[in-house]
Amino acid sequence: MARDFKTIGVVGLGTMGAGITEVFARNGFSVIGVEVDDDAVARGRQHLEHSTGRAVSRGKLTEEDAKELHSRVSFVTSLEELKDADLVVEAVVESVEIKKNIFKQLDGILSEDAILATNTSSLSVTEISSATSHPGRVIGVHFFNPAPVQGFVEIVQTVVTAPEVLEDVAALVQALGKNPVVCGDKAGFIANTLLFGYLNHAVSMYENRYATREDIDAAMRFGCGYPMGPLALLDLIGLDTAYEILDTMYRQGRDRLHAPAPILKQMVTAGLLGRKTGKGFYSYEAADSPVVVDDDRTPSADDKPELKHDIKLVGVVGTGTMATGIVEVFAKAGYDVVFVGRSQAKVDAVRATIERSLDKAIQRGKLEESAKAEVLARLTGSTSLDDLGQVDIAVEAIAEDLQVKTTLFENLDEICKAGAILATTTSSLPIIQCAQATSRPQDVVGMHFFNPAPIMKLVEVVSTVSTSDEVAETTRALCARVGKVAVSCGDRAGFIVNALLFPYLNDAIKMLEAHYATADDIDTAMKQGCALPMGPFELLDVVGNDVSLAIQRELYLEFREPGFAPAPLLEHLVTAGYLGRKTKRGFRDYSKR
Repeated sequence: MARDFKTIGVVGLGTMGAGITEVFARNGFSVIGVEVDDDAVARGRQHLEHSTGRAVSRGKLTEEDAKELHSRVSFVTSLEELKDADLVVEAVVESVEIKKNIFKQLDGILSEDAILATNTSSLSVTEISSATSHPGRVIGVHFFNPAPVQGFVEIVQTVVTAPEVLEDVAALVQALGKNPVVCGDKAGFIANTLLFGYLNHAVSMYENRYATREDIDAAMRFGCGYPMGPLALLDLIGLDTAYEILDTMYRQGRDRLHAPAPILKQMVTAGLLGRKTGKGFYSYEAADSPVVVDDDRTPSADDKPELKHDIKLVGVVGTGTMATGIVEVFAKAGYDVVFVGRSQAKVDAVRATIERSLDKAIQRGKLEESAKAEVLARLTGSTSLDDLGQVDIAVEAIAEDLQVKTTLFENLDEICKAGAILATTTSSLPIIQCAQATSRPQDVVGMHFFNPAPIMKLVEVVSTVSTSDEVAETTRALCARVGKVAVSCGDRAGFIVNALLFPYLNDAIKMLEAHYATADDIDTAMKQGCALPMGPFELLDVVGNDVSLAIQRELYLEFREPGFAPAPLLEHLVTAGYLGRKTKRGFRDYSKR
């Protein structure tokens, strides 16, 4: 039978500790909050009052409930006051020595059957437990910030955590209305291991000047539907906290991808810690303000891209999903479009698909009936590349096969008029090789739309070493004209989005392969702990494991980074034909769904 928890102790009343205090008090528990002195207690009380006040103003909590909640919380400055607590949660600074000292003291104060929990996000729970005479009663209970709002909790068991302690704590966390996931004692646990590898990679991308901070963040928000870009998220977390977590993970796991990017240490040393100091990757109105203000790295409004080439007629080569979507995007934005397919049936299918899409938009009230005829009147289908002779930009959206693409670019070079822009929508192949197949490499650019093109806002505009500035600027301006968000980057594998996304997905597969956590638990961790729209395994099965493997191989070949080598499990699934939703089996079995 699960133990009956009545009194909960919380040591440390910073943002996290105060949030944990609120969670327990909201659920009817008596809570004793401990801080080092009266000033720290006052700050902790203020955190709690501010949080509950905000909940009342938003209608999430009644005035009466808030008063009752506060009546359940007492504030003290001595650990001795916790002697009758059934569970104590430590939420102090991420220092193993400070935590061990607290646990050593608590070990001598609490009754033998009381449970000791640490809210550490990256330190070894086993090492912390070693400071006690009863390490079997020590467990990690990692709440996410803000604790009253976030539904996900990582429960970390050590090799000596007593089974009944794990069981009772898991039941308690569920009773709090949270979703607990159990994992082993490894630095970073599930969410931070996957999240901080991705964040660190984004910092390196920025440090190497591959793309601006604005473009890196916009790419992940508009290309992946993430709630925040990686650099803005680091500012929110705090660069000092991020550095400590990465450093801890690197020292424990020796994974080079977790070695903190050098600029992180420099920024921490300079006191540029993010929102809390008013300056990090971005500049803020004041310390602790979420309001971003312009600084010397903010793009000037005068630098808004302009059409340096006159674009009136657009050509699209291809009849697949991506090509069809791109045709629709340009036609809806008012451009005449010539699209070319290999057969009349394929050409007709493009028009029929666009017609269906327009009908759906009309039904949903997103398009006027009169607009349908106007859009369709702008479309000209053809089975001959020669009909692209007068286009101002030709967008290639055919199969991801370099030989096929280079042959097409040779043809476009001969067919298209002088000054026409030749764009490729490749997501992973080297654009410079398409450019070198032409006599005008300065006019070749990457224009990577995301699927489905009519819905997804992002376009990565990729310049090769040969692409002219005018062509790149015109392409960015054209994206804005068709309602897209353009980000700029150089011609290397993965561009921005795939270079950040796929190593993270690969890390998730390695975590599953190591039996550290289940696919369901990893997906839950990333959706609920990090607010991502999909878990890594859901996403892999949607993208297709064959596509994911091909991209991961390209990244590994280009960067020669050992951590980018495709996880063997991914290779095995592809070999077995388990490609995801399209074959009804991938990381999950969809045949019975």
